[in-house]
Amino acid sequence: MKRTSEPSGVKVSNNYWIKVVAIFFVGWVLMYATRTIFNPIMGVVGEEFGLSNTQLGLANSMFFLTYAIAQIPFGVIGDKIGRKLVITIGFIVLAIMTYLTGIATTFVLFLMIRAFAGIGQGAYYGPQYALSTEAIPDNKRTVGNAIINSGMAFGTSGGYLLSSKLVLENGEHWSKPFYIMAVPTLIVGILFFIVLKEKVIRPEDVNKTAQEAPVKQKGSLIAIFSNRNLLAAFILCFTSIYANFVIITWLPQFLIAERGFEGSSVGFISSLVPWASIPGALLFARINDKLGKAKPLVFTLVPLAILSVFAIAFVQDRTILIAMLVLYGLTGKLALDPIVVTYVTRNAPANALGTTLSAYNFIGMSGSILAPYVTGYLADTLGSMQVGFYLASILLIIGVILFALLAKEKSATPN
Repeated sequence: MKRTSEPSGVKVSNNYWIKVVAIFFVGWVLMYATRTIFNPIMGVVGEEFGLSNTQLGLANSMFFLTYAIAQIPFGVIGDKIGRKLVITIGFIVLAIMTYLTGIATTFVLFLMIRAFAGIGQGAYYGPQYALSTEAIPDNKRTVGNAIINSGMAFGTSGGYLLSSKLVLENGEHWSKPFYIMAVPTLIVGILFFIVLKEKVIRPEDVNKTAQEAPVKQKGSLIAIFSNRNLLAAFILCFTSIYANFVIITWLPQFLIAERGFEGSSVGFISSLVPWASIPGALLFARINDKLGKAKPLVFTLVPLAILSVFAIAFVQDRTILIAMLVLYGLTGKLALDPIVVTYVTRNAPANALGTTLSAYNFIGMSGSILAPYVTGYLADTLGSMQVGFYLASILLIIGVILFALLAKEKSATPN
């Protein structure tokens, strides 16, 4: 009698995916908080070390350079030796480097420590989304990814508020936010190793036969980068992240220098973007799960994001500025990302999901390398940060046009 084959791996309960979503949500909170605590206090750090806007932009670009470079190697390593181990080690490195940032006594040392912090963060993206893709039921995947992604919003807001309150309003030394953030980062790094499972078997997978299992595809980098659907997603991700990191990096300083905001109001106004992204991401993710198609939402969200990025720099009225920040939060990178991530997982080689996701984030985060430095250089050269926002709008236009030309929808079954 022929036996029905079952997938090999660790069997998990029905609610395991909820634990995965929860802990990865917290992971993104800490990832973005440890990034953004620097941004509201860039001016303070710049005064202590005697830095220009270009040099301050370089501090962020150095972090994201090592972060981006680490993406693909850690994705490959995670696929081979274990994703939870890679994530755990990366978070422990991040915690140590976050603490050490606070004791940097020269700008060169500051840059070196931030570079190692970027490497620590680089271990997270690909292995994280590979593990969550395995754990979350198919019909809840985009919503699950949106909940995980919303940790980015909470972390961005928390980082802004923590450093602007402690340093800009209370007059604490700029190092204090880094010391504070190192502690929960270390704790969560250890929890990743305790909570996560490798190669899980969801309850709905148990009765799948070998014939129903996914056909293995070539997983080489050549196969990944020659796939036009993945290439379209990579380009869109690059332009979306470029615009996002112009805003994340320079919005607090833009509000202070060119729009007259002061103290903790800088952190509050800057936080409108991540706060607005949470309902936007959850709503559009649910719609995406229902439609089973990414293109209709991409062609709705990206044009609105282009309008808002341009208007943030252009408008002078504070009420309209706040409205544009909210609009970008609703339609920008954090709302778009769960949709594009799900699109990537539908088109990725089955045996190289972590590598594909790391390649996706590597290309995307290349935008985060360029955005801080280029915007700082333009501000020093032209005397205003506005041109940096305008350039981000142009790149978004290019990104959505190329996505329209290259992408062929590979839809899931609507629910």
